[in-house]
Amino acid sequence: MRLSRTEAEQLAIKNNPRISVGRLMGLVQHQIYRETRAAELPSFNGAITATDANEGSRIGAGALNAPRLLEHAGAGVSLSQLLTDFGRTTNLIASAKLQEKAQNANGLATTEDIVLATDQAFYNALQAQALLKVAQQTVTTRQSVQHQIDELTKNKLKSGLDLSFAEVNLSQAKLLQLDAENNVNSTIAALTSILGFDKQIQYELTEEDTQLPSPPPDVDVLIGTALQQRPDLQALTYGQQAAEKFHRAQRDQLLPTISALGIAGVTPVRPDCFGGCFPNYFVSSWYGAIGVNMNVPIFNGFLFTAEASEANYRAKAAAESTRDLRDQVVRDVRTAWLAANTAFQRVSVAAELAREADLSLNLAQGRYQLGLGSIVELSQAQLQQTDAAIGYVNSQYQYRLALSTLNFEIGTQP
Repeated sequence: MRLSRTEAEQLAIKNNPRISVGRLMGLVQHQIYRETRAAELPSFNGAITATDANEGSRIGAGALNAPRLLEHAGAGVSLSQLLTDFGRTTNLIASAKLQEKAQNANGLATTEDIVLATDQAFYNALQAQALLKVAQQTVTTRQSVQHQIDELTKNKLKSGLDLSFAEVNLSQAKLLQLDAENNVNSTIAALTSILGFDKQIQYELTEEDTQLPSPPPDVDVLIGTALQQRPDLQALTYGQQAAEKFHRAQRDQLLPTISALGIAGVTPVRPDCFGGCFPNYFVSSWYGAIGVNMNVPIFNGFLFTAEASEANYRAKAAAESTRDLRDQVVRDVRTAWLAANTAFQRVSVAAELAREADLSLNLAQGRYQLGLGSIVELSQAQLQQTDAAIGYVNSQYQYRLALSTLNFEIGTQP
């Protein structure tokens, strides 16, 4: 599969189960908002009732009223509507809506986490492949040197010590190649996992920008962008606002609740129409009424007061958590910006070191072939050249990783 970094990010966003979980939890929170909003909407119910009773008797125990028991059958509807509870339900609905926004922001934060993890896995795989090429080239070069020294040793032009050094250097290069091959397979497995696949896939990874971009110049602008765009900070801010709304709702429990109730129906089967009608039981087949009820809390063991205090403390804790994350965001953005600048400077230094190491190796090989240098000098030059090549490869991809981390810290949308 031919794969660029952007394509890898799109695949991860599409397939990674953690992103699906975040979206589903956002849908869950939306349903919770709908459940809370139902309290301020009308409630409409229908009922059908048939009773077989000891005609004209009354309930004598278990209740304060004494309703008369009559054999009858009827059907009706009832409608109830909250008129006002002086802001409690409104605050509960606002709190649920803010919680939904917080969950959606958390889902976006999860998406950005996956994008960063994808970039890391992608660049780690590219870095491992580049290091494998360095290791393969090192093996090829040292095999050539070992073969030359072997021929010279057979012709008595070099000593067995030189051949032994060459063989040791060749073995070290082969070990480096084995480690590089294993690292390639491991990084590909990590990339496959973050992309949401359960089977190993071979990728042909391509880098879109061969030219390394410069890091952003102004860290203060990045900090301002992060404070506005970071989804995890937005989630905590929404959570703090939701906690404040919930605190107000809990406090409003101490206020009265006013609701309206309407009921209507018909009783076609009634005792006053069997063997003659008796209007003292049922005046009419139809019934209906409408009323308003006000419920005033007086005392419940300080329950509402304690719940309001609890919600108040939770709201204050949420505010402090938000402030703490803001401080962390400022620190992380500044740290990531410094790391990106340092990594960018290391690229040029590592490139210069690689050029000098290549030149040093060429000179050491020339001196050795002319008999002016020792095998120790050549081995040291080979080791330095390999280290410099590995360092140059590492510096390039570490800088790309640093840029991805900086974009994550400022909350760049994937």
